[in-house]
Amino acid sequence: MNEVDLREGGGGLYLTPEGYKALQDELEHLTSVKRPEIADRIRESQQHGEFSEDNSELDEVKFEQAMVEARVAELKALFAAAHVLDTDKIPTDYVGIASVASVKDLDFGDQFDVQVVAGIEADPNFDRISSESPMGAAILGRSVDEIFEFESPSGKKKYKVLAIRK
Repeated sequence: MNEVDLREGGGGLYLTPEGYKALQDELEHLTSVKRPEIADRIRESQQHGEFSEDNSELDEVKFEQAMVEARVAELKALFAAAHVLDTDKIPTDYVGIASVASVKDLDFGDQFDVQVVAGIEADPNFDRISSESPMGAAILGRSVDEIFEFESPSGKKKYKVLAIRK
């Protein structure tokens, strides 16, 4: 992979190795488990003569099939454009994509860690914030001891970067 400045995402979709694997696993599950399940359910409906126009179960299966196919197409397009980050190149001198930053809320004194990731990998339950979110955009490029602000749904927030690691 070419050197890329991960302060602003580097002009492409950059995924952590864990995020890439999770998305690959999802694609594998959809194509090897969900597709066959749906095909079996459609065949079963055909065999039982349940192809009447008012068959709501068949409509549900077809809707589910459309959703699965849309997600498969989305994931394939994503993989065509995505780059997996080399963990050795995750910055620690500034907050970049895949960096883990320890931050302090300057209004309330709370301290916590966040990892800045691509939007598709974001998961607030695991403190993985999107680089496109207000906080993610505000923290990108910051160094230790820098203060940054952003607008949140509950108003202006002010944080300080305490440490940065991989």
